[in-house]
Amino acid sequence: MDMWTPLLLALLGASRAFGYGYEEHWFTTQVDHFSFANNDVFKMRYLVNDSWWDGDGGPIFFYTGNEGDIELFLENTGAMFDIAPEFGALVVFAEHRYYGQSQPYPNVSLSDPARAGFLTSEQALADYADLLTHLRATLPGAQASPVITFGGSYGGMLAAWFRVKYPHVVQGAIASSAPILQFTGITPCEAFGQVVTRTFGKEGDMCPRVIRKSWDAIDRLTADQEGMDWLSDAWNLCSPLNSSQLTDFKQWLNDMYTNFAMIDYPYPASFLSPLPGYPVKVACSYLHDDHGNDDRALLTNIYDVINLYFNYTGAADCVDTGSQGTSSLGDDGWDFQACTEMVMPMCYDGVADMFAPSPWNLAEYTAACRARHNVQPRPLMAPLLYGGLNITGSSNIVFANGLLDPWSSGGVLRSLSDSLVAVIIPNGAHHLDLRGSNPADPPDVIEARRVQREFIGVWIKQYEKVKDRNAFNAAKKRW
Repeated sequence: MDMWTPLLLALLGASRAFGYGYEEHWFTTQVDHFSFANNDVFKMRYLVNDSWWDGDGGPIFFYTGNEGDIELFLENTGAMFDIAPEFGALVVFAEHRYYGQSQPYPNVSLSDPARAGFLTSEQALADYADLLTHLRATLPGAQASPVITFGGSYGGMLAAWFRVKYPHVVQGAIASSAPILQFTGITPCEAFGQVVTRTFGKEGDMCPRVIRKSWDAIDRLTADQEGMDWLSDAWNLCSPLNSSQLTDFKQWLNDMYTNFAMIDYPYPASFLSPLPGYPVKVACSYLHDDHGNDDRALLTNIYDVINLYFNYTGAADCVDTGSQGTSSLGDDGWDFQACTEMVMPMCYDGVADMFAPSPWNLAEYTAACRARHNVQPRPLMAPLLYGGLNITGSSNIVFANGLLDPWSSGGVLRSLSDSLVAVIIPNGAHHLDLRGSNPADPPDVIEARRVQREFIGVWIKQYEKVKDRNAFNAAKKRW
């Protein structure tokens, strides 16, 4: 936002960001919902749009906020606004604790495990249940409103788990790109990297082949200081490389390729970084396989891909290897969660994927988490809390996954029952179905949204039928 935004918001009386109107509100809730040892409270931020709401029991479309400022997810979840008029829905986006402005302990929330330890999905879901209970109790016309949750990525996991854990609060869930199976003993660690490789491979075998060759070229070139200096200069790095940074440097490249696959949208977008439409296709167009043994020529080619991701707008003076261009995402908070309950094993072999070989080593992962956060990872915690694949006792969840998206490796790709439904989007990237409609949308994402709307209608009718039956039974008792 620019310097004039606060003044404009004050004049308008409500935020007008990204073309979607909303009002900002705050709700006070417990830091710890599950014991009586900590009575601290904090203010959670949520955004509301009532432009189309049928204030006489119309549904509440509730976005389960994930790891970042809630505006980022509002900006990229236009599908909720697209269908709100059809259902007369109230649209609510709730910010996840410890992210954005919803800080239980401002400025020190992540300073030590005693404070950071309340950053869990279970506590966040309790926040959302508390907020919805409050809205239904205090907002005229909402007392009998059915709630449909929406979420993408980790937010999609929360949307699904909200229905699993709080079926008396949530009538149904649209869980997009939700890797609820990306855990130990459920999904092989190599699956994620193989999906990234397939997404690049759709542009031809040469693209992943050149990337695969680049790892050895980096190793050879950085074996001496001259090569290290050349790479730092040729790639326009903000900080010169040194040998102690090489492991993190390679992980930074891994993350970049992964992000390309995640946001391989059919039109220009800026969800993680400003990029053109079909960015994987554009990136692969820069790569060719005629370098022979010239490592510098090959890596100059790779720099074109890096520059596309980090400087598509031309505004960057240099390439920051400490960032993935995701300033609105809460990297520190997510790193803590990944070191506690969200342990998602990933490994690479350099054969079935295009990455440098890297096995999954829980002992090393644990040591790194203890060094960074002084916490012990619990790899089996999330499947134990939420069931993994064993959720057939639940109902009314649509799991949508785009096959271009690496996170589909841990998604629900087959229906588990008539009401736990998998929707596959072959040409879809990361929660493309939740983005606002666009003329460039492929037919399969348009169909996915149609299926989702159909199920939402069914869930609302189910809710109304039960509500009417309960009202009838209550009246009968009074006769």
